Amino acid sequence: MRALFVGGVVDNSELDLDGAEPPMHYPENTGGGQPRYRLHQIGLRDGEIAYAVYGAPELAHEEVDRVVRERDYPRRFSARPQGVVQ
Repeated sequence: MRALFVGGVVDNSELDLDGAEPPMHYPENTGGGQPRYRLHQIGLRDGEIAYAVYGAPELAHEEVDRVVRERDYPRRFSARPQGVVQ
């Protein structure tokens, strides 16, 4: 699956994630007490997660949603978006 980042120093960056489920925060375990990106949305394609959208800690969920719509990740990945309960 592809991790997509909104806001912060890695805005509009991407990387591949291993595993069947994306972690709720990225990086998953920093141990340094730094704010981490949090999972806001996943995109499902054929029953599997195609992408995971992470938002910077200072961004409101509504702003992350706005950027996701602007970047049109669901169309790009041919996936059905699904919000993440936090």
